[in-house]
Amino acid sequence: MILKLATTVAKNEASALAEKAKAFHITYQGSEYLITSSSVKSTPEGLQGKVDKEWVFPNDMQLASREFQEETRTVRIGATEMGGNTKNTILIGGPCSVESEEQIQQSSALLKSLNLTTLRGGCFKPRTSPYSFQGLGLEGLKLLAKMREEHGLNVITEVRDATQVEQVIEYSDVVQIGAKAMYDQGILRACAKINKPVLLKRGFGTTLQEFVQAAEFILSGGNDQVILCERGIRTFETKTRFTLDLCGVAYLQEFTNLPIILDPSHALGFRYGIERLSQACVAMGIDGLLIEAHPDPSVAKSDAAQQLTHEQFIQLKEKITPVAKSVGYTIV
Repeated sequence: MILKLATTVAKNEASALAEKAKAFHITYQGSEYLITSSSVKSTPEGLQGKVDKEWVFPNDMQLASREFQEETRTVRIGATEMGGNTKNTILIGGPCSVESEEQIQQSSALLKSLNLTTLRGGCFKPRTSPYSFQGLGLEGLKLLAKMREEHGLNVITEVRDATQVEQVIEYSDVVQIGAKAMYDQGILRACAKINKPVLLKRGFGTTLQEFVQAAEFILSGGNDQVILCERGIRTFETKTRFTLDLCGVAYLQEFTNLPIILDPSHALGFRYGIERLSQACVAMGIDGLLIEAHPDPSVAKSDAAQQLTHEQFIQLKEKITPVAKSVGYTIV
């Protein structure tokens, strides 16, 4: 249940009321709100006369619900906006992992040549095997920051666990919470306290409700800059790495107010179909597309099979641009 408090209720009084009612207190668009569990169906005792408006929900998808806010939230990444009424589809490119300065320089130059704004690259890699490349860590973060300074790009990178969340927050423009970290409440709560966009990836065995409830951890903590990312779920199919859930995307577009990014690279797991999947994604009127590209995928230290060459990335942009235009969106 969400309660919008009357304008006569000051912020310090709202905090006291929240503590008494065992509710979350946030300031949203200049007003004070209290959020309780969805099991609460009426105004808690002691709040009568202090509430302007209330919303009752059937489950704990509350702040992210279109019943609470009908319009998709606007999220700003650097000078670029997504969501809201912008009709922008941000094409985010870069390698799976930051491997060297030369590699990330080439990736940055590619994005600049295509008038794109946002670079991705992993520095702390949550690998399934302990013997796989684990990322460059802090050294990689510093390389991404250097690319931001030299090329004017926004930087997205992933937090692996709560031990290095503060470093990732410091060096990135957008904090990515990966599929394997989606349930990590330490990361979710840390990202709730920052004033930066958070890209939250769906876990590969996660229901849509669990996915949105993870976003609620961040929203209820005071950070309203949350972006959902569909990256494929695990099904019975073995010929692809995962299954890209476009039905789930349609659900999220209909019932949530959060911008949505799709990641076909991780879903398919092979570069041969990324271009066609990207066209299908863009045709849905999405807010962003996350594509992995490497100067030479044959020597990539992680996810080599799914990363496009730079030539293929250029071709992909050419192919999705008219598709985006056909549904009223612009690739940025």
